This record gives sequence, C-alpha cells and structure tokens, in this order.
Amino acid sequence: MSDSSQVISSVVVKAAFYCLLLPSVLVSEEIKLLTYNTHGLPARAKLIGIALSGDGPSKRFPLIAKEINRYQISLLQEDFAHHKLLLNNLEEGSSAKRGNKSRLTFCPCCTGSGLTTISNLEDDWELKFHSEAFNACSGWLGKANDCFTSKGFQLIRVKSPSGKQFFILNTHLDAGRHDSDRKARENQLNQISTIVKQDLIGEALILAGDLNLKWDDAEDRSLLENFKENLGLLDPVNGIQADTDWPIIDYILYRNGKKTSFGILETGEDLNFQTHQGPLSDHPALYVSLLIK
Repeated sequence: MSDSSQVISSVVVKAAFYCLLLPSVLVSEEIKLLTYNTHGLPARAKLIGIALSGDGPSKRFPLIAKEINRYQISLLQEDFAHHKLLLNNLEEGSSAKRGNKSRLTFCPCCTGSGLTTISNLEDDWELKFHSEAFNACSGWLGKANDCFTSKGFQLIRVKSPSGKQFFILNTHLDAGRHDSDRKARENQLNQISTIVKQDLIGEALILAGDLNLKWDDAEDRSLLENFKENLGLLDPVNGIQADTDWPIIDYILYRNGKKTSFGILETGEDLNFQTHQGPLSDHPALYVSLLIK
C-alpha cells in the first residue's frame, strides 16, 4: 500500500470513529414539565370551615388527567381527595408518586402534603424520590388553616438515558396573608435551602410549585428574591407567567449545574386546562420546555 493510501485509510478510520462518538458527545434531551395546583380539597374540609369551590371535582379531575398526559413530568399540588380519580384517567404507562403523609396521625381531619408527581418518561429514565414534611406551619382555625395539611416538598433525582443527572423539587408553601403565615413561608424556604445546599452541591435543579409568594407584595417578593439568590435560581419569565389575570404565586425556577445545564425552549400558561365553563382549577397551569445539555 502506498503512503498516500495509508494516509487516506487513516483519515477514513478516524472520521468513522468520530462519527460514532459524535452522538454521545452532542446528545441532548428535551422534557416538558408542568406545575399545577389542582384544587383537590377533601370534602371533610367543610368540618373545619375551609371554603370549597363547589366546582365538581368528579368532572374536573378526569379532564386534568387528560391534559397531564401530554407532559413528561407534572408536579401537582392540592391533590388531596381525588387522587384515585386522577389515576383512573391517566394513560397506561404513567406513574404517580405522592408526597409525605400527615405527620399528625391522631388528627382525623388532617392530610398529607397533597403533592403528586406524574411521570410519562420512558423506562430508560431513572427517577428517585425523597419526600419531606415542613417543620413549620401557620393556622389551625384561621389563617388559611394550613396546619391541617402536612405541607412539604418532593425532591426527585432524575437521570436521563444519556446519563445526565439533575433534580426536580415540587413544593407547596404556607398560604395566608398574616405575619405568622409569612414567617412560616420563610422557615419553609429555609428548610428547602438547607437540603439543597447540603445535598445538591453543583447540581442542576428545577424548583416549581405553589409558593404562595405574591409577586406584587413587597415582603413576599423580598422572600422570593432572597431565596433565588441564596440558591442561584433563575426565573425564565421574571414572574410574569400567566397569560390571564391570575395572581402570581406559582413559579418555575431553575439553575444550571456543573455537569448538566438547561436550555429554555418555551414557557407559559397552558390554556387547555379549561372548558367553556371556565378553568379546571383556581390556579394557572404553568409549563416549561427544557433542553437538557
């Protein structure tokens, strides 16, 4: 074989090897994530004076499930009393993981966190869950009655088929407009911050849910901005998430990690979560499409 033939052969072999290697180097994966407060309060809430919507959850939840089927990951809040109805209307292959149970086993009117994560990811994605109840709450009879629920957070470690790792956190903070409610929210944010700083050093993170931090309230806004700065979180739409006139208390925040980063492809409110009679909940359905890099 001539020298020139050897050179050509070597180039061809190297090119072929590079082409085989290229997909694993440049591979990126996309997911579409939803966060939605389903307004699924239990009927026994009437016993403790919590206002119910009277909006027919038996009709709403099958429709909510139908829309959820379009998302790879759905982070739900207030999935209290109608969970089975939700499950019965998910597509085959969907998986659901509920959050922490009630910390108060002696209380017949108390519930767990109301958090649920629905996954429609393929089987080659790995999900590992950690659920934790908050240590603080505000309000038994009054101040939004939050102590009847053991609110908390779900922390999910996600590993993609290509081996990229990142975390998702689903949460629902204390409601109410009293000083004690805001103090409870501050303590809950601090609890989240502690575990993120301890266990998620250098990791990419998506944090979403009903934070009950009003965008147009100066004190709530300060808590939100301090929390974001403390964990290096970004808001892809700077608080203006809903196309309609919803109060802004639901958020999708994220940060990039050392080995995994996100490209924001699209974000907004999913207006399919409504019928001609109105919205399917008393919160907007917010979503983000992400490129995992």
